[in-house]
Amino acid sequence: QVELVESGGGLVQPGGSLRLSCVVSGLTVIGYGMAWFRQAPGKEREFVAAIKGGSTYHADSVKGRFTISRDNAKNTVHLQMNYLRPEDTAVYYCAAGRVITSSLTTASAYNWWGQGTQITVSS
Repeated sequence: QVELVESGGGLVQPGGSLRLSCVVSGLTVIGYGMAWFRQAPGKEREFVAAIKGGSTYHADSVKGRFTISRDNAKNTVHLQMNYLRPEDTAVYYCAAGRVITSSLTTASAYNWWGQGTQITVSS
């Protein structure tokens, strides 16, 4: 049984930083596409970042501020978020799947999801 458990969310001031973690069991992260998506109230779930093999991909809205990484020894994926903005406020979800590169930004391409963790950026 595959399980993804996110942690690291919370309240942060604009300009601050947070690091999300996604601990995975039931599959080996290095063999799958791993991603972070987010969903703000009243909006659709949107792609944030993905990692597959040795390559990473980031949405334009977070490039230069967020970084996805993978710890193969701990079977964990991280999202380092710097220079946070109020518009980054959302529930952040970790996702895993056998995803082809051209579909890494598509939520429906992923097979497994975490429960989500809330990020609120506010002063």
